[in-house]
Amino acid sequence: MITFDISQWRAWAPGLQTPADWQAWAQGLQTPADWQAWAQGSLRPQGDGPAPDVSFLPALQRRRLSHLARMAFAVGWPLAEGRGALPLVFVSHHGETPRTFSMLCDLAEQQPLSPTQFSLSVHNAVPGLWSILRGETSEMTALAAAGDGFEQGVLEAAALLAEGAPAALLIVTEELPAEAYRPWIDDVPFTYAVGLLLTPGTQWRLAAQPSSSAQPAELPHALSWLHATLTGRDTFTHLWKRRAWNWQRQP
Repeated sequence: MITFDISQWRAWAPGLQTPADWQAWAQGLQTPADWQAWAQGSLRPQGDGPAPDVSFLPALQRRRLSHLARMAFAVGWPLAEGRGALPLVFVSHHGETPRTFSMLCDLAEQQPLSPTQFSLSVHNAVPGLWSILRGETSEMTALAAAGDGFEQGVLEAAALLAEGAPAALLIVTEELPAEAYRPWIDDVPFTYAVGLLLTPGTQWRLAAQPSSSAQPAELPHALSWLHATLTGRDTFTHLWKRRAWNWQRQP
């Protein structure tokens, strides 16, 4: 079992940007702007629709950021403001899949590949950009997540706290894939990013145990955690394959 505090959180999805938006989502009163398009099979082209606000970056720097990176910066930057050295744990299952798909399309059309596009398509590209644009030299980890990647990221962040870090930043983000991938990718209900600032404490307890149940959570674990938090649930369990992650919030 590990214990920690979550001092602050931020989240972003199309049409859900403020804490009030997410509270309405948790109460079933508001849905992300791209959710119905996904459900009806009429996805917009990648990059269309609302974009995260990263106006705190100069225009030249913003141009290098993909939609996925913009989401990560939009939720992470405010949590890091005013802090010194801050280690980062970046978690994503599919990573820069839309960027990679675009490059594959270029190859199919016998077009030359952009070295910049290729270098920014790797899984640790977002932490690399974060390090450069913030001048951050703290430890950074990029996890290629499975269904319980959120908890794996929390474990990684808690380990950093145990090593003496005063705080650790966790960013979890996924983007709706290109429509060609839809038959195979069904674990992204909508484009989203969640950022958590973890600090030492006993507010939260997280423990894992073996489980024979294979019934997964209805939402990706990061969104399920946010939903539980916003609806006042103090205990809940996330199942993934043979693992059960038991969450408990202290009153």
